[in-house]
Amino acid sequence: MDGSTIYALGTPAPTLVRPGALAVIRLSGPRAADALVFLTERRAFERGYSARDPALPPPRHMALRTILDPVTGEVIDRGLVVWFEAPRSETGESMAELHLHGGRAVVNGTLAAIQKLGFCRLAEPGEFTRRAFEHNKLDLTQAEAIADLVAAETDQQRRQALQQMDGALHRLYEEWRTLGLRALAHLEAAIDFPDEDLPVGIADEVRTEITHLRSEIAAHLEDRRGERLREGLSIAIIGPPNAGKSSLLNLLAQREAAIVSETAGTTRDVIEVHLDLGGWPVVLADTAGLRATSDVIEQEGVRRAQARAEAADLRLLVLDATTDWRAEMTELTARGTRWDPTHDIVVVNKVDVAPIDAAPVDAVDVVPLSARSGSGLPELLVRLQHSAGLLMEQGAGAPPLTRVRHREALIEAVAALDRALHAPEVALAAEDLRLAMRAIGRITGTVRIDELLDVIFRDFCIGK
Repeated sequence: MDGSTIYALGTPAPTLVRPGALAVIRLSGPRAADALVFLTERRAFERGYSARDPALPPPRHMALRTILDPVTGEVIDRGLVVWFEAPRSETGESMAELHLHGGRAVVNGTLAAIQKLGFCRLAEPGEFTRRAFEHNKLDLTQAEAIADLVAAETDQQRRQALQQMDGALHRLYEEWRTLGLRALAHLEAAIDFPDEDLPVGIADEVRTEITHLRSEIAAHLEDRRGERLREGLSIAIIGPPNAGKSSLLNLLAQREAAIVSETAGTTRDVIEVHLDLGGWPVVLADTAGLRATSDVIEQEGVRRAQARAEAADLRLLVLDATTDWRAEMTELTARGTRWDPTHDIVVVNKVDVAPIDAAPVDAVDVVPLSARSGSGLPELLVRLQHSAGLLMEQGAGAPPLTRVRHREALIEAVAALDRALHAPEVALAAEDLRLAMRAIGRITGTVRIDELLDVIFRDFCIGK
């Protein structure tokens, strides 16, 4: 942090086609109050008025002010301003906000006026949030939740981001650090005071604490809800050629996302679309038809389809009602295609041409569908939402892990805890336990690594 005063537009930039009704420009830093005075008091800039001038409104109170060019005195706009005294602000620094009309001329004129002050600079992406972190207003998990909230496209993503902003992950990880530090203190006491009479059974107690900690972290790593919700639940559409997989993708996406043809084997690669499925973010993938083929390119498509089916969170098996689809279903599952009847769904398409008996097959429910007319789509959407809900509710209650960065640190922590449990000497066990606590501390920012901070905050939008 360089101690400068930063500024940025905190609302979407207006365009000629779509000007905004309102625009919010934010400033943060030691001279934010000066900037507010100089922009709202005629000739204050050239006379050198300070932040102690009575022209400054009371902290945390909106005030109507005229925004002026500090050099020419020209009126730019008339709007509401507010300032916040440090440390009672979002960033922990003095802050000011200008709530103005959202036209391009007003926004550009105001930004240019701030630049003319000479002591403010445009904020880097994520710099407001980073300064909040630097002043202990939030930890790294909460900072990342702000970025997730801004990027949220579904209700469930919004709820998860708000839960994380509220400190759910922070509290969980700090609880683990506290438990680990307690065990570490016992080990270090045994190292530093070998001749003292330490409590009986302390070694067993430490081992129990480390085992418990490792178990909790391992269970947390197995919970994929947060990553699924943040990145999107992966659904693979699989089945034999010409069953209507691409037609189903287009029907669900409500647009022509995939080429539909009567020629079998048209789809050679995986085609993805992103959907909001009742609040759940979904990545829907159309895959090549599963069949034996001598075509080298189609063979690669089949291989990719099988790999995608294996990696997907759930699968839609699409079969053709005009064929012996029951035998096809048996053959595909016998061929080793991954299948979970709890979540995965069988769709029998083209029932407008060949109506079917929708009785369960091998205890698997079947959804009759006509991708051409849309018949059966409401029932399929209900089944999809139910399956998505079942997947996302697994492990419900505990705050879920949300980012690869967290996962990598926790994997490192588990490995260190394993070494601590099997260490031949107390000193080695203590060092491994210390490394585990350091890995957990990196998630929340308790352990500081500036290069890591650069990576985290550079993906934020400017003004956040």
